[in-house]
Amino acid sequence: MGRGAPPPPVSPRLALGAALVLLAVAMLPDPAAGVNVTAVLAAFPNFADFARLLASTPVAGELAGRSSLTLLAVPNANLPQLPSAFAAAAGADIVDVLRYHVLLEYLSPSDLARLPASGKLVTTLFQTTGRAPSDLGAVNLTAGVNSTVVVRSPAPSPGSSSNATVLGAVTAVPYNLSVLAVGGLIVPSGFDLAASESRPPPPVNITRVLADARGFNVAASMLQASGVAGEFEADEHGAGITVFVPTDDAFASLPATDRLQSLPAERKAIVLRFHVLHSYYPLGSLESIVNPVQPTLATEYTEAGRFTLNITRVNGSIAIDTGVVQASITRTVFDQNPVAVFAVSKVLLPKEMFSRSDADSTDMAPPSVAMAPDATGNEQTPPTRLSSPPDLHGEDINSSATLATTKGAVWWCIGLMYLQLHLLLSLV
Repeated sequence: MGRGAPPPPVSPRLALGAALVLLAVAMLPDPAAGVNVTAVLAAFPNFADFARLLASTPVAGELAGRSSLTLLAVPNANLPQLPSAFAAAAGADIVDVLRYHVLLEYLSPSDLARLPASGKLVTTLFQTTGRAPSDLGAVNLTAGVNSTVVVRSPAPSPGSSSNATVLGAVTAVPYNLSVLAVGGLIVPSGFDLAASESRPPPPVNITRVLADARGFNVAASMLQASGVAGEFEADEHGAGITVFVPTDDAFASLPATDRLQSLPAERKAIVLRFHVLHSYYPLGSLESIVNPVQPTLATEYTEAGRFTLNITRVNGSIAIDTGVVQASITRTVFDQNPVAVFAVSKVLLPKEMFSRSDADSTDMAPPSVAMAPDATGNEQTPPTRLSSPPDLHGEDINSSATLATTKGAVWWCIGLMYLQLHLLLSLV
């Protein structure tokens, strides 16, 4: 073929085939699309209590990055009527019990109808923690009388309610998430929530932890003087707490214009509560957190959406952004479920109380901080309980599906343009 010679004509059939291949690719599901489980459950008020349990623990974040799951959800009426029946569980019990309700396999009602006579052993999220010996992190699905399906531990503990009947299908996001209703909490072998309730662990003295760790004299003094240390200890039960503690150097680097130490005692207490999440997050969970906007204990004193922290990864480190300052976690001070304490490089100043001008934000010197006007006077309102996270207030549950649909639409357009172009060329 000489230089400048036109390329050989493209067969219309070849062009049509190529376009159809592109369209077929566009129709394939996105394998990386995750599902917001708490948002899915938000459409079903009968499971609101179970959804809040998930949202108040690291489990909801762990599920957001996974697909092909089956969630065994417990209706409100089938959960223990007294929160202490599971909130007082020692250590990681309640979190691991919730993980035990997440099957790492997509099971539809038709799959349950085809269970073998010997039953089916299915791995749960609890097995991935490494705390389950042998296959005790799995559940056994067996066919019962009248076409019922029973979920039980492979080796139930004496006296524990370690089995439940599947009540029916709740909803499904095909091949990503199947939600099945079960008649009660399913307890892994070796767990005894009732015993844990009668023997609650002693609270962790966070002030003593900081004194032993050294380098946190200012934070320890503020905790002791404010009286909020007792609040932190009271909140350790159930989902636990995560505390971000500024080092003495972090306090020393604050410019005098921030007037933190000049605040009234009740507003200092709000700043201290702003450093605490009402869930236990070990370092690994913080690194993989999916919903970056997290309520703090200070949120309880106002309303949902206020006094929140934005937790992300920046250059391989965990960054905590308040809207005024961005701090990083420098080390783990204490990590024993249900309490995690991390040192942070800066004092976390809430944007609801402080502001910073762009002119003062430089990399060469500590930025100047000034008090913002107090727009509302409700920071001191006594809390009832931590407000439900945004997941339970109508968040779009199809965000990942929307992204996949957008990708598909783009591929459709490309395929159609490709088809039209080559059909036109074939007619020339």
